[in-house]
Amino acid sequence: MGLVSGALAKLRSGLTRTRDAFAGRLRSVLMGRTLDEALIRELEATLIGSDVGVQTTTRLIAKVREGHKAGTLTRGDDVLEVLRAELKQLWPDADRSLHMAPEGAGPTVILVTGVNGAGKTTSIAKLCKMLTDDGHRVLVGACDTFRAGAVRQLEIWAGRLGVEIVKGQEGGDPASVAFDACAAAKARGVDVVILDTAGRLHTQDPLMRQLEKIYKVVGKQIEGGPHEVLLVLDATSGQNALRQAEQFTASAKVTGIFLAKLDGTAKGGVVVAIRDQLGLPVKFVGVGETPDDVQPFDPASFIDALFDVPIESA
Repeated sequence: MGLVSGALAKLRSGLTRTRDAFAGRLRSVLMGRTLDEALIRELEATLIGSDVGVQTTTRLIAKVREGHKAGTLTRGDDVLEVLRAELKQLWPDADRSLHMAPEGAGPTVILVTGVNGAGKTTSIAKLCKMLTDDGHRVLVGACDTFRAGAVRQLEIWAGRLGVEIVKGQEGGDPASVAFDACAAAKARGVDVVILDTAGRLHTQDPLMRQLEKIYKVVGKQIEGGPHEVLLVLDATSGQNALRQAEQFTASAKVTGIFLAKLDGTAKGGVVVAIRDQLGLPVKFVGVGETPDDVQPFDPASFIDALFDVPIESA
Protein backbone atom coordinates (compact mmCIF):
# COMPACT_ATOMS: atom_id res chain seq x y z
CA MET A 1 0.00 0.00 0.00
CA GLY A 2 2.88 2.31 0.80
CA LEU A 3 4.45 1.69 -2.60
CA VAL A 4 1.17 2.43 -4.35
CA SER A 5 0.63 5.64 -2.39
CA GLY A 6 4.21 6.68 -3.08
CA ALA A 7 3.77 6.12 -6.80
CA LEU A 8 0.53 8.10 -6.83
CA ALA A 9 2.15 10.90 -4.88
CA LYS A 10 5.01 11.08 -7.40
CA LEU A 11 2.52 11.11 -10.28
CA ARG A 12 0.51 13.90 -8.68
CA SER A 13 3.68 15.88 -8.09
CA GLY A 14 4.79 15.36 -11.68
CA LEU A 15 1.43 16.57 -12.97
CA THR A 16 1.46 19.82 -11.00
CA ARG A 17 1.90 22.11 -14.00
CA THR A 18 -0.57 20.22 -16.16
CA ARG A 19 -3.12 20.08 -13.34
CA ASP A 20 -2.81 23.79 -12.69
CA ALA A 21 -3.35 24.53 -16.37
CA PHE A 22 -6.05 21.91 -17.02
CA ALA A 23 -8.19 21.47 -13.90
CA GLY A 24 -7.41 24.98 -12.74
CA ARG A 25 -8.60 26.48 -16.01
CA LEU A 26 -11.71 24.32 -16.06
CA ARG A 27 -12.63 25.35 -12.53
CA SER A 28 -12.18 29.03 -13.34
CA VAL A 29 -14.57 28.61 -16.28
CA LEU A 30 -17.20 26.40 -14.65
CA MET A 31 -17.42 27.00 -10.93
CA GLY A 32 -20.32 29.07 -9.63
CA ARG A 33 -21.98 29.47 -13.02
CA THR A 34 -25.26 28.29 -14.49
CA LEU A 35 -24.78 25.86 -17.34
CA ASP A 36 -26.08 27.22 -20.63
CA GLU A 37 -25.06 27.12 -24.28
CA ALA A 38 -22.69 30.06 -23.90
CA LEU A 39 -20.85 28.33 -21.07
CA ILE A 40 -20.72 25.07 -23.03
CA ARG A 41 -19.07 26.89 -25.96
CA GLU A 42 -16.60 28.48 -23.55
CA LEU A 43 -15.87 25.05 -22.09
CA GLU A 44 -15.29 23.68 -25.59
CA ALA A 45 -12.70 26.35 -26.34
CA THR A 46 -11.00 25.68 -23.01
CA LEU A 47 -10.72 21.95 -23.66
CA ILE A 48 -9.28 22.46 -27.12
CA GLY A 49 -6.75 24.87 -25.63
CA SER A 50 -5.74 22.24 -23.09
CA ASP A 51 -4.25 19.88 -25.72
CA VAL A 52 -6.81 17.11 -25.31
CA GLY A 53 -7.54 17.37 -29.03
CA VAL A 54 -10.55 18.29 -31.16
CA GLN A 55 -11.88 14.72 -31.42
CA THR A 56 -11.81 14.20 -27.66
CA THR A 57 -13.29 17.63 -27.02
CA THR A 58 -16.17 16.92 -29.40
CA ARG A 59 -16.97 13.74 -27.49
CA LEU A 60 -16.83 15.46 -24.10
CA ILE A 61 -18.95 18.40 -25.19
CA ALA A 62 -21.57 16.06 -26.68
CA LYS A 63 -21.86 14.38 -23.28
CA VAL A 64 -22.24 17.72 -21.51
CA ARG A 65 -24.89 18.89 -24.00
CA GLU A 66 -26.73 15.62 -23.55
CA GLY A 67 -26.89 16.12 -19.79
CA HIS A 68 -27.87 19.76 -20.19
CA LYS A 69 -30.77 18.96 -22.52
CA ALA A 70 -31.92 16.15 -20.23
CA GLY A 71 -31.90 18.52 -17.29
CA THR A 72 -29.39 16.46 -15.29
CA LEU A 73 -26.67 19.10 -15.67
CA THR A 74 -27.69 22.60 -14.67
CA ARG A 75 -24.59 24.01 -12.94
CA GLY A 76 -21.05 24.38 -14.11
CA ASP A 77 -19.85 22.83 -10.85
CA ASP A 78 -21.45 19.50 -11.83
CA VAL A 79 -19.61 19.30 -15.15
CA LEU A 80 -16.18 18.52 -13.69
CA GLU A 81 -17.22 15.10 -12.43
CA VAL A 82 -18.88 14.30 -15.76
CA LEU A 83 -15.67 15.20 -17.60
CA ARG A 84 -13.57 13.08 -15.25
CA ALA A 85 -15.84 10.05 -15.63
CA GLU A 86 -16.04 10.41 -19.41
CA LEU A 87 -12.26 10.71 -19.77
CA LYS A 88 -11.82 7.49 -17.83
CA GLN A 89 -14.12 5.76 -20.32
CA LEU A 90 -11.58 6.45 -23.07
CA TRP A 91 -9.35 3.73 -21.62
CA PRO A 92 -10.90 0.26 -21.61
CA ASP A 93 -9.10 -2.49 -19.71
CA ALA A 94 -5.93 -3.31 -21.63
CA ASP A 95 -2.48 -4.79 -21.22
CA ARG A 96 -0.06 -1.88 -20.99
CA SER A 97 2.94 -3.97 -19.90
CA LEU A 98 6.08 -4.38 -21.97
CA HIS A 99 5.80 -7.03 -24.68
CA MET A 100 8.41 -9.67 -23.90
CA ALA A 101 9.74 -12.59 -25.93
CA PRO A 102 8.09 -15.94 -25.15
CA GLU A 103 9.75 -17.97 -22.41
CA GLY A 104 12.91 -19.56 -23.77
CA ALA A 105 12.76 -17.63 -27.05
CA GLY A 106 14.64 -14.53 -25.93
CA PRO A 107 16.20 -12.15 -25.92
CA THR A 108 13.47 -9.54 -25.89
CA VAL A 109 14.23 -6.63 -28.23
CA ILE A 110 12.88 -3.16 -27.47
CA LEU A 111 13.31 -0.60 -30.23
CA VAL A 112 13.22 2.98 -28.96
CA THR A 113 12.64 5.83 -31.37
CA GLY A 114 11.71 9.49 -31.41
CA VAL A 115 12.96 12.89 -32.53
CA ASN A 116 16.07 14.57 -31.17
CA GLY A 117 15.41 16.36 -27.91
CA ALA A 118 12.40 14.27 -26.93
CA GLY A 119 14.24 12.72 -23.98
CA LYS A 120 14.95 9.41 -25.70
CA THR A 121 18.31 8.58 -24.10
CA THR A 122 17.14 9.47 -20.60
CA SER A 123 14.01 7.39 -21.14
CA ILE A 124 16.19 4.42 -22.15
CA ALA A 125 18.15 4.85 -18.91
CA LYS A 126 14.87 4.70 -17.00
CA LEU A 127 13.85 1.52 -18.82
CA CYS A 128 17.26 -0.01 -18.06
CA LYS A 129 16.89 0.80 -14.37
CA MET A 130 13.37 -0.61 -14.22
CA LEU A 131 14.34 -3.83 -16.02
CA THR A 132 17.55 -4.44 -14.05
CA ASP A 133 15.64 -3.83 -10.82
CA ASP A 134 13.31 -6.61 -11.99
CA GLY A 135 16.28 -8.95 -12.34
CA HIS A 136 16.81 -8.77 -16.12
CA ARG A 137 20.22 -8.64 -17.75
CA VAL A 138 20.11 -5.73 -20.18
CA LEU A 139 22.20 -4.71 -23.19
CA VAL A 140 21.82 -1.46 -25.09
CA GLY A 141 22.67 -0.90 -28.74
CA ALA A 142 23.86 2.60 -29.65
CA CYS A 143 22.33 2.82 -33.12
CA ASP A 144 22.43 6.64 -33.23
CA THR A 145 25.74 6.60 -35.09
CA PHE A 146 25.24 10.11 -36.50
CA ARG A 147 25.82 11.91 -33.19
CA ALA A 148 28.89 11.10 -31.14
CA GLY A 149 27.33 12.95 -28.21
CA ALA A 150 24.34 10.62 -28.23
CA VAL A 151 26.56 7.52 -28.10
CA ARG A 152 28.65 9.03 -25.32
CA GLN A 153 25.57 9.90 -23.29
CA LEU A 154 24.31 6.33 -23.64
CA GLU A 155 27.73 5.01 -22.60
CA ILE A 156 27.63 7.12 -19.45
CA TRP A 157 24.18 5.87 -18.50
CA ALA A 158 25.15 2.26 -19.25
CA GLY A 159 28.18 2.59 -16.99
CA ARG A 160 26.17 4.09 -14.17
CA LEU A 161 23.48 1.44 -14.38
CA GLY A 162 25.75 -1.53 -14.95
CA VAL A 163 24.36 -2.59 -18.32
CA GLU A 164 26.31 -3.72 -21.37
CA ILE A 165 26.57 -1.61 -24.52
CA VAL A 166 27.32 -2.31 -28.18
CA LYS A 167 28.29 0.59 -30.43
CA GLY A 168 29.66 1.12 -33.91
CA GLN A 169 31.81 3.62 -35.74
CA GLU A 170 30.66 7.23 -35.92
CA GLY A 171 28.67 7.72 -39.11
CA GLY A 172 28.35 3.97 -39.61
CA ASP A 173 25.26 2.00 -40.58
CA PRO A 174 22.75 2.05 -37.69
CA ALA A 175 21.22 -1.23 -38.87
CA SER A 176 24.66 -2.85 -38.61
CA VAL A 177 24.88 -1.81 -34.96
CA ALA A 178 21.41 -3.26 -34.37
CA PHE A 179 22.58 -6.52 -35.97
CA ASP A 180 25.70 -6.65 -33.80
CA ALA A 181 23.75 -5.83 -30.63
CA CYS A 182 21.26 -8.63 -31.26
CA ALA A 183 24.06 -11.08 -32.06
CA ALA A 184 25.95 -10.12 -28.88
CA ALA A 185 22.80 -10.48 -26.80
CA LYS A 186 22.21 -14.00 -28.06
CA ALA A 187 25.83 -14.99 -27.52
CA ARG A 188 25.99 -13.57 -24.00
CA GLY A 189 22.63 -14.81 -22.77
CA VAL A 190 21.21 -11.32 -22.30
CA ASP A 191 17.53 -11.05 -21.39
CA VAL A 192 16.63 -7.69 -22.95
CA VAL A 193 18.16 -5.64 -25.78
CA ILE A 194 17.25 -1.95 -25.96
CA LEU A 195 18.13 -0.30 -29.26
CA ASP A 196 18.57 3.47 -29.30
CA THR A 197 17.87 4.80 -32.79
CA ALA A 198 18.87 8.12 -34.29
CA GLY A 199 16.70 11.10 -33.47
CA ARG A 200 14.80 10.96 -36.68
CA LEU A 201 12.75 13.89 -37.82
CA HIS A 202 9.40 12.48 -38.86
CA THR A 203 9.42 14.77 -41.91
CA GLN A 204 12.63 13.28 -43.35
CA ASP A 205 11.80 10.27 -45.50
CA PRO A 206 15.37 8.87 -45.87
CA LEU A 207 15.78 8.69 -42.12
CA MET A 208 12.41 7.02 -41.70
CA ARG A 209 13.44 4.42 -44.29
CA GLN A 210 16.58 3.75 -42.24
CA LEU A 211 14.34 3.08 -39.26
CA GLU A 212 12.40 0.55 -41.32
CA LYS A 213 15.71 -1.12 -42.22
CA ILE A 214 16.63 -1.51 -38.54
CA TYR A 215 13.23 -3.05 -37.89
CA LYS A 216 13.76 -5.65 -40.64
CA VAL A 217 17.33 -6.47 -39.52
CA VAL A 218 16.14 -7.15 -35.98
CA GLY A 219 13.39 -9.43 -37.26
CA LYS A 220 15.89 -11.51 -39.22
CA GLN A 221 18.24 -11.83 -36.25
CA ILE A 222 15.65 -12.63 -33.58
CA GLU A 223 12.34 -14.26 -34.37
CA GLY A 224 9.45 -12.03 -33.38
CA GLY A 225 11.70 -9.03 -32.84
CA PRO A 226 11.44 -6.26 -32.12
CA HIS A 227 8.90 -7.29 -29.52
CA GLU A 228 8.22 -3.73 -28.45
CA VAL A 229 8.62 -0.47 -30.37
CA LEU A 230 8.43 2.46 -27.98
CA LEU A 231 8.05 5.96 -29.33
CA VAL A 232 9.38 8.58 -26.94
CA LEU A 233 7.33 11.76 -27.12
CA ASP A 234 8.11 15.02 -25.41
CA ALA A 235 5.02 15.98 -23.40
CA THR A 236 6.01 19.64 -23.68
CA SER A 237 5.44 19.52 -27.45
CA GLY A 238 1.66 19.16 -27.03
CA GLN A 239 -0.26 18.56 -30.24
CA ASN A 240 2.93 18.28 -32.30
CA ALA A 241 3.48 14.97 -30.50
CA LEU A 242 0.38 13.62 -32.25
CA ARG A 243 1.79 14.37 -35.69
CA GLN A 244 5.07 12.70 -34.77
CA ALA A 245 3.23 9.62 -33.53
CA GLU A 246 1.27 9.31 -36.78
CA GLN A 247 4.42 9.39 -38.91
CA PHE A 248 6.48 7.08 -36.73
CA THR A 249 3.69 4.55 -36.51
CA ALA A 250 3.60 4.30 -40.29
CA SER A 251 7.32 3.46 -40.49
CA ALA A 252 8.13 1.64 -37.27
CA LYS A 253 4.98 -0.20 -36.21
CA VAL A 254 4.92 1.57 -32.86
CA THR A 255 3.43 -0.56 -30.09
CA GLY A 256 3.53 1.93 -27.23
CA ILE A 257 4.35 5.43 -26.08
CA PHE A 258 6.87 6.58 -23.50
CA LEU A 259 5.74 10.09 -22.62
CA ALA A 260 8.79 11.96 -21.36
CA LYS A 261 9.08 15.26 -19.46
CA LEU A 262 5.55 15.05 -18.10
CA ASP A 263 6.74 16.83 -14.97
CA GLY A 264 7.96 19.84 -16.96
CA THR A 265 4.87 20.72 -18.94
CA ALA A 266 1.40 22.19 -18.72
CA LYS A 267 0.45 20.16 -21.82
CA GLY A 268 0.01 16.73 -20.25
CA GLY A 269 -3.52 16.66 -21.64
CA VAL A 270 -1.96 15.35 -24.85
CA VAL A 271 -2.07 11.89 -23.20
CA VAL A 272 -5.82 11.97 -23.74
CA ALA A 273 -5.51 13.00 -27.39
CA ILE A 274 -2.97 10.25 -28.09
CA ARG A 275 -5.36 7.62 -26.76
CA ASP A 276 -8.51 8.89 -28.44
CA GLN A 277 -7.08 9.84 -31.83
CA LEU A 278 -4.36 7.23 -32.33
CA GLY A 279 -5.38 4.34 -30.11
CA LEU A 280 -1.74 3.88 -29.09
CA PRO A 281 -1.20 2.85 -25.49
CA VAL A 282 0.87 5.16 -23.33
CA LYS A 283 2.92 2.57 -21.43
CA PHE A 284 5.30 4.73 -19.41
CA VAL A 285 5.54 8.31 -18.23
CA GLY A 286 8.63 10.17 -17.15
CA VAL A 287 7.98 12.30 -14.07
CA GLY A 288 11.49 13.49 -13.22
CA GLU A 289 15.13 13.51 -14.26
CA THR A 290 16.58 10.48 -12.44
CA PRO A 291 16.46 6.86 -13.67
CA ASP A 292 13.94 6.09 -10.92
CA ASP A 293 11.51 8.73 -12.19
CA VAL A 294 9.50 6.44 -14.45
CA GLN A 295 6.07 4.95 -13.92
CA PRO A 296 3.90 2.50 -15.80
CA PHE A 297 0.96 4.50 -17.03
CA ASP A 298 -2.31 3.91 -15.20
CA PRO A 299 -5.21 5.83 -16.83
CA ALA A 300 -7.47 6.02 -13.76
CA SER A 301 -4.68 7.34 -11.53
CA PHE A 302 -3.65 9.81 -14.23
CA ILE A 303 -7.16 11.22 -14.62
CA ASP A 304 -7.70 11.44 -10.86
CA ALA A 305 -4.37 13.23 -10.46
CA LEU A 306 -5.25 15.53 -13.33
CA PHE A 307 -8.48 16.55 -11.60
CA ASP A 308 -6.74 16.81 -8.21
CA VAL A 309 -8.70 13.97 -6.63
CA PRO A 310 -7.10 12.99 -3.29
CA ILE A 311 -4.93 9.87 -3.31
CA GLU A 312 -7.29 8.15 -0.87
CA SER A 313 -10.08 8.42 -3.44
CA ALA A 314 -8.02 7.13 -6.36
